[in-house]
Amino acid sequence: MSELLRLDKVACIRGDRLLFEKLSLTLDRGNALWLRGPNGAGKSSLIRLAAGLLRPAAGSVERRERCALIDEAAALDPELPLRRALYFWARIDTVDGHTVDRAMEEMALGPLSEVPVAMLSTGQRKRAAMVRIIASGAPIWLLDEPANGMDDAAQARLVAAIARHRANGGAVLLASHFALGINDLTELDLGALA
Repeated sequence: MSELLRLDKVACIRGDRLLFEKLSLTLDRGNALWLRGPNGAGKSSLIRLAAGLLRPAAGSVERRERCALIDEAAALDPELPLRRALYFWARIDTVDGHTVDRAMEEMALGPLSEVPVAMLSTGQRKRAAMVRIIASGAPIWLLDEPANGMDDAAQARLVAAIARHRANGGAVLLASHFALGINDLTELDLGALA
């Protein structure tokens, strides 16, 4: 079966505010869905619903494969050198160090492997978070504003990583204020649902 993620008639309430309701979507292998909309439209909430970090007020969420999430927090120990911080997550994801090292090269972070995470710029921390996503081997990528703080070269690496992931049968749910130049991208405007 090619379907990796299904949301069926989902509603999301944050505080006392209904962000959306009766929202249904599916992500198949190779798909990329761009969640658009103004701040507060529910992009991040929808990503968190898909990840299982929020419960829908109504409807259901079904993940048929593992997912990997990037959001505003890189979740890397700031005191550790970058490679050691990434290796910590590799052990949890049961992947080897070579996988992490390849992902670091993919995101051009090899030269920063011994730099403490606390010393990295915002864009470098976002790239480090993408290393975690890439190395995890999870078929479903849930990316909440993954390009924040990235320069043009880093964004190009991000787009290339997404293209490789999709070509290998993965799927991407992307919340962003801009499309990043990703090919064959389906759009869902959450602002239009309000």
